[in-house]
Amino acid sequence: MIKLKILLSTTFVMLSGSLLAQGNFGGGVDDEDIHFGFTFQYISSEYKIVRNNNWQSAFLDPEKGFTSTTGEVKSIRSIPNPGFGIGFVANAFITKNVDFRFTPTLAFTDRVVDYEFKNAKTFDQPGLVSPDGYTRRVVSAVMMEFPVGIKLKSERRNNFRAYILGGIKYGTNIASRKKEDDNILGAEFKFLKNNKNILSYEAGIGFDLYFEFFKLSPEIKISNSINSVLRSDYTPYANPIEKMYLRNFQFSLYFE
Repeated sequence: MIKLKILLSTTFVMLSGSLLAQGNFGGGVDDEDIHFGFTFQYISSEYKIVRNNNWQSAFLDPEKGFTSTTGEVKSIRSIPNPGFGIGFVANAFITKNVDFRFTPTLAFTDRVVDYEFKNAKTFDQPGLVSPDGYTRRVVSAVMMEFPVGIKLKSERRNNFRAYILGGIKYGTNIASRKKEDDNILGAEFKFLKNNKNILSYEAGIGFDLYFEFFKLSPEIKISNSINSVLRSDYTPYANPIEKMYLRNFQFSLYFE
């Protein structure tokens, strides 16, 4: 059985290599001045957090006589959290080795920040369970993103081509704001909030693989917000933070 699996795997690899070596595949996509496609994306989001000088100080709640419920902060961390996106591709030919790309995307992401308080208390966000020893805040976003960029392509070798790209991306959160309407909650149970509109720069690398009727492009890209995405708010979760930048790692499959 093991030998059969090895034989089948070897045969599949050889047939795939033979297929990719045949003809000028790709459905003539590179011969068009403008062509279109679609994409599926895996997205990993996290924050780069810049703390205030007095970030460990206890939050004093004016609604409770300037006493502290949460106590002093011991640590703040942001961990990568997975999401996904779907979108379209519009590619415009500039020169043989340069394209202009516009890839509007709908992205679904949850961004995570964990707070550890010195008194070891946990204050769960409604509908969310925090990890042991931490108070977790999740910023859920449905982002409509509009990336534009320049794609620098190598020479095509049979049915393979490598490329790098860079550009900027404007995104706006179209999710309902009802989830962030936490005015009725005590300070220790409030949400962490982000700005609705985010501008980022991007850079990536990918490969064009030409099949008979289409082109498939696996791509890895990173993006970082240009400005802080933190919405200033007098809460135990926004107060310790001076700036917060959004960072995304993205793996995409483009079909053109």
